[in-house]
Amino acid sequence: MTEVLTFGIEEEFLVVDERGRPSHAADAVLDSADDTDGDLQHELTRAQAESATEVCRTRTEAVEQLQSMRAALARAAARRGLRILPCATPPVAARERPAITPKPRYRLMAAHFGATARTTLTCGCHIHVGVPDPETGTRVIGHVRPWLPALLTVTANSAIAGGLDTGYCSWRHRQWSQWPSAGPPPRFASHAEYEGIVEAWLRAGAILDRGMIYWDVRLSENQPTVEFRVADVAATPEEAALLAVLCRGLVATVLGCGEPPNLSNEVLRGQLWRAAREGVTGCCPDPATGELRPALEVLTRLAEFCAPALDAAGDTAFVREGLARLARDGGGADRQRRRFAVREDAADVVDEFAVPG
Repeated sequence: MTEVLTFGIEEEFLVVDERGRPSHAADAVLDSADDTDGDLQHELTRAQAESATEVCRTRTEAVEQLQSMRAALARAAARRGLRILPCATPPVAARERPAITPKPRYRLMAAHFGATARTTLTCGCHIHVGVPDPETGTRVIGHVRPWLPALLTVTANSAIAGGLDTGYCSWRHRQWSQWPSAGPPPRFASHAEYEGIVEAWLRAGAILDRGMIYWDVRLSENQPTVEFRVADVAATPEEAALLAVLCRGLVATVLGCGEPPNLSNEVLRGQLWRAAREGVTGCCPDPATGELRPALEVLTRLAEFCAPALDAAGDTAFVREGLARLARDGGGADRQRRRFAVREDAADVVDEFAVPG
């Protein structure tokens, strides 16, 4: 399959003060941001801001929109003495727990889920890839599940949290797993099984609405897409685009495939733990064998698996260059650690990663 599919990217950011402590002023930043392509949105806490691209057909479109929205947020933040931080957990500890955004849905979530909602401050990168229908999308989910650990490593960007080295490259993924609907999805026999699980969650109160289906890859509730939710917010727009074109290439490659592989969810959960721990410069389970391999080797195999789709979209050289850059410079987590190691001051990480305003 070499069809060039449409895609979109959502990014969540921290809104922090000059020192890097989470702020409660995201509402004011969002409300005063300049007009830009894409959409700027509120999130669960008032220390977060979200951006969403329009439907994209090329990586160039996506990168330009991501750059524009990051810049618009950064300018609005700078006018208030604040900063926009593309880190998936706060490097500097908050003075107090983040305030919940004053919207009825978010207030209900905070009341229902307690500390899970009030203390889990994380930022992800969500990739939407167009699919024809829910049944096809459910089958695609089954085929992409074994690649989720490798995809997690691409933008792993939350090694430093609360002033400490967590020992993980994606501490966000571990933190996010506290939500009852988070983690890897099972291998669904059909779309009806997918819907049956969602309905059971709603009856149990494990989710309050369908927007709270937090699987690492799911069917979007608002667009005809498969939505990859496994990844940390990327340190740069280019790394977000690298993740996106890999996801698009993977979906295009498996669209015409038959039965998905029979991978146990408990095995996959353990594989994701390993990927979250080691990131892109460590080891990652091989999707075919489960054996540990260098993550960059597994990602190279993913690019080879998706080669016709990447070629059709004109993304082959971009992916090759992106993986070479990660091999040379490390991922976001590696760069966080290098900066933190100089003085063991998490504010230095903020200085390194904050979007210029």
